Amino acid sequence: MTQTTEAAAVRQPPKPTRGRVHRAWFVAAVTFVTIIGAAAFRSVPGLLIDPLHDEFDWSRGTIGAAVSVNLALYGLTAPFAAALMDRFGIRRVVAVALTVIAAGSWLTVWMTAAWQLMLCWGLLVGLGSGSMALAFAATVTNRWFTERRGLVSGILTAASASGQLIFLPLLSWIIDRYDWRPAAVTVALAALAVVPFVWLLLHDHPADVGQKPYGATEFVPKPPPVPGAARRAVTVLLSAVRTGPFWLLAGTFAICGASTNGLIQTHFIPAAHDEHMPVQAAASLLAVIGVFDVVGTIASGWFTDRFESRRLLAVYYALRGVSLMFLPLLLGPAVHPPMIFFIVFYGLDWVATVPPTLALCREHYGEDSAIVFGWVLASHQVGAAVVAFLGGVARDAFGSYDVVWYASGALCAAAALMALVIRRRAGGEPAAA
Repeated sequence: MTQTTEAAAVRQPPKPTRGRVHRAWFVAAVTFVTIIGAAAFRSVPGLLIDPLHDEFDWSRGTIGAAVSVNLALYGLTAPFAAALMDRFGIRRVVAVALTVIAAGSWLTVWMTAAWQLMLCWGLLVGLGSGSMALAFAATVTNRWFTERRGLVSGILTAASASGQLIFLPLLSWIIDRYDWRPAAVTVALAALAVVPFVWLLLHDHPADVGQKPYGATEFVPKPPPVPGAARRAVTVLLSAVRTGPFWLLAGTFAICGASTNGLIQTHFIPAAHDEHMPVQAAASLLAVIGVFDVVGTIASGWFTDRFESRRLLAVYYALRGVSLMFLPLLLGPAVHPPMIFFIVFYGLDWVATVPPTLALCREHYGEDSAIVFGWVLASHQVGAAVVAFLGGVARDAFGSYDVVWYASGALCAAAALMALVIRRRAGGEPAAA
């Protein structure tokens, strides 16, 4: 075989076997399991507020501050992680991130001071989980799929809810029966258990296995590593901030984070406990949100492939705001039908906003969309961090969470209006990189 023929063989993929499942779906499955592992620790904050308050006499504001550091870093790390994946590959970045999560969770077992909570729970776990945030899902979707991107992004987004569904009841049972420390160890082991799957099965690009992206008509060569990950992340940000859609997407997603991770995920369990609901019952309700979040997010991905994304966002935020306004009337010592209705309704809307937000990033920012979405996700987590902290402060100051529920409902109404203002890109074609 001549040198020219050998080079052509490298560039051209083998023809796929008819009827065989495309490798992209296996990569999506591994990504789904990986995000579930990362979601384990994110299930813990609401469960630990009362145990840490009782054992160390730390205020809820102090514990909320550690949660806010975690949530902020979860978002701020994402765009740099997306750029690092372009430089070093998805597999290496995700394997290191899972290891950092495990280390941070494990070290909390020996903490005795609030600054150690900030270091382990806030810094280490925030950095690790941020490297496997939704920008990771966006990178996998962009590389491996040209069709069904909305559906795949919905499925991968639902992985976070699935992790919550799996781990919340288990961790609440462990904390109730034993202590919060065995729960932290369980999370560390869960994160480590995913590392071998990532290293062995998570391929960086379709060209690595000689295939086209799912739905592509032509073979796509693997791009060379992109040096200067941090510089590229900042450069993309500086370009994006000059555009109106970026600020509207960042603003709406900040409110999304404030009304989900910062509010419900962090404060729902202690708020329900304030009304004398057993912790395990409240944790089970939060897990049920995870069940319906899977359904709602996948459905949202399907809708995103078929309907205008900004109108979907407006509907999602408006419905979420209405539901939060009713929550103070529903909390009580027992689980009753109206509360179950709220849980189902809210669960369907939990992160249904992600597929249309990601689609709008792709529409406006093209090949830089994963990094832009990372920065939009950063705003999501900053919003979550602010409410995680202020929610604890409000509870300490007013003795209840009512003002937080009402304020978050009003913010969601504002987000619905902001979504409608986002302009459509002419022709709906992605922006040039």
